[in-house]
This record gives sequence, C-alpha cells and structure tokens, in this order.
Amino acid sequence: MLVHTSGRPSVMRYNPDQLFEDKGLPEDLIQKGKDIKGVSEIVHEGKKVKLTITYGPKVLHNEFTLGEECELETMSGEKVKAVVTMEGDNKMVTSFKGMKSVTELNGDTITNTMTLGDIVYKRVSKRI
Repeated sequence: MLVHTSGRPSVMRYNPDQLFEDKGLPEDLIQKGKDIKGVSEIVHEGKKVKLTITYGPKVLHNEFTLGEECELETMSGEKVKAVVTMEGDNKMVTSFKGMKSVTELNGDTITNTMTLGDIVYKRVSKRI
C-alpha cells in the first residue's frame, strides 16, 4: 500500500506547543511546524514500513518492521527505541518516552494523534 498525503496540521484540542516543548523541540521548529505545509509518504509492504515526512527543508525518514523493536528519529532529531504495531487494518500505534502516537488511515484522510499525559495533539492530512 502506498499512501501519499499532504496537509496543514489541524489542532483539534489542547495546546500542541506544550507537547512539543515537553519533547524538547526548539521554539523555532515549533513555529515552522505551524507555518509549513507538510508532506508524508508511507510505503507499507507486508510488515515493512517506510515513512518519510517532509516539512520545508527538514526530511524525517524512518523504516521499521511492524511488531519489532526499531530506532525511530523524532521531529527534534532524537533517536528513540520503539515498537510500532498495527491495530486492525488502518492504525499504526507506538509509544516512546511517555508519548503515544496513533496514525490512522480512513479513505483519503490520515489522522495522527499524539498524547503525552493530558496533552493531545492531532494532525489531519488529506491525500494528494
């Protein structure tokens, strides 16, 4: 499955700035994230997943095998160990450093929800 999406982050509840500050993202990256349209590409073949997220000049590339421990690069550039799993046919779920990330594909929409304690950030992207 190949999913190619583009969209401006859409905050549904709470303050995303607090989430990113708590995870160590510098203020300039937080502001750029608000201003730049991002493009995500997900290539899913069996249990292998390649995820590329481009925000302006920053490109984040992660490859992993579902259900196996891997090293992921975060938006702050930090490398973390995590296990990404599938829930059903359309949700990828992972947790690291106290944060849970759920990426869900429904038709032409990808919703990524990140939760850290009681702080929730939601980004909605549309397929191009």
